[in-house]
Amino acid sequence: MTSADTLTFLACQIDIPPMTTAAERDAHLARSAAKVRAELAAADRRVDLVMLPELSSIDYARDTFSRLDEMAEPVDGASFQTWRAVAQEFGCHVSFGFARKGDGGPFISVGVVGPNGDLIGSYDKLHLAQYGASMEKEYFNRGDHLLVFEVNGFRLAPIICYDIRIPELSRTLAVDHGVEVILHCGAYYRDESFATWHPFATTRALENQVFFLSLNRAGQTYGNSLFCWPWMDETIAPVRFDNTAETFRLITMDRATLEAARRDYTFLKDRLEDYGAVGTHQD
Repeated sequence: MTSADTLTFLACQIDIPPMTTAAERDAHLARSAAKVRAELAAADRRVDLVMLPELSSIDYARDTFSRLDEMAEPVDGASFQTWRAVAQEFGCHVSFGFARKGDGGPFISVGVVGPNGDLIGSYDKLHLAQYGASMEKEYFNRGDHLLVFEVNGFRLAPIICYDIRIPELSRTLAVDHGVEVILHCGAYYRDESFATWHPFATTRALENQVFFLSLNRAGQTYGNSLFCWPWMDETIAPVRFDNTAETFRLITMDRATLEAARRDYTFLKDRLEDYGAVGTHQD
């Protein structure tokens, strides 16, 4: 296959330490970038995109969120500058999580930088979680736009953590925007909802017939990232990450796998155009 037929990720389930200052944030960014550089330098194949978890620049904690006046950044802030340098050095895209300040913010955001160092765009989390260990509505505002971009001819889009539990978002990306790869970054804490996360990831991949990378941060209360193929059965399994430890995985997907899934299992083609037009029958 040519490079235009494949897409290789470096998926980074990284540790994120407690922090309450911008200086601690920036030191963490430098350490994370050094780890990613080492993985890219040692890779046995070309890497097209590096992906990091939700809010990969800062800790997910009240102590941190209470300092968002200092910890949040403009879209071209410290996180962008850090990952821009990596993208330029290795000629790859980087998808990174950060807390974005700006009009209407702060937001839980994903930024995407291209191989030339330009910002491709940013996505602000549309659905804010407020249950279990989540407390996002107390500190953040929701976004108002999608982000779709292309790498090697594949159409990709980021979604963030709780977004996975609203099926209309993934379906809209796949059906209305032609997205073939969903980049789902999270900060999945081991609360009462943790056990339901993987079934959601598997379902979103299968029902929308997309590649689905569901990436968590590392740690004793996090971990267990998952990559799902557009079709899975007793012979094709998801790619599972370590339960808690930092894990860097190279994952290559190819267009033939996507096309075969959509050819053999015609879920998307068999949808009705308008379910509102279907009548009801009552005895």
